[in-house]
Amino acid sequence: MNIALWIVQVLLAIVFCMVGFSKIMMPISELSSQMGWVEDFSELQVRGIGVLEALGGIGILLPMILKKLRAFVPLAGVGLALTMIGAIITHLGRGENEMIIPNIVLLALSVFVVIGRKDLLSKST
Repeated sequence: MNIALWIVQVLLAIVFCMVGFSKIMMPISELSSQMGWVEDFSELQVRGIGVLEALGGIGILLPMILKKLRAFVPLAGVGLALTMIGAIITHLGRGENEMIIPNIVLLALSVFVVIGRKDLLSKST
């Protein structure tokens, strides 16, 4: 189980850091050509979503590697799960039903980490 959790954590860290940093760094016009939902949000909101995704990606892995503040791992998982719920709601509201499949997969993987690492919430290190 521990190996599966590590694999999922690394996968989530890679995906959310890549997607998050792209939303932070790329021009909004370029993002909107790749992601139609960007048109429904202000630039500040899109950048904020990118920051949340990047921080979640870092937070789901880095504390385990550093062996410090490990309680942040399940908390980051909750944050990423909530972000994916927001993405699902946004895509459904826009009628982009096919776009929710990756969001559901990322939501499920995030919840897997939350459940698998929930014991870290009670530990102080």
